[in-house]
Amino acid sequence: MSQNENKDLGTQGQEDSLKGKLKDAAGKVQSKVGDITDNPKTSAKGDAKQVEGKTQSTVGNAEQKIDNALDPNK
Repeated sequence: MSQNENKDLGTQGQEDSLKGKLKDAAGKVQSKVGDITDNPKTSAKGDAKQVEGKTQSTVGNAEQKIDNALDPNK
């Protein structure tokens, strides 16, 4: 049994949202380092990480909204 099987959708959503925000922040730093060091490959990796983080955060927020809609008594 995986660890995620014990979590409700809202809890999983909170974790995904937080992980996404952290990944977005790390991507911004990586992108900036690439710009400062004139390394387009590092900058591009940072940009991609930002997109991935924003997507994960959006999914997490949606999971929380679905959980709240399914169980409004929380």
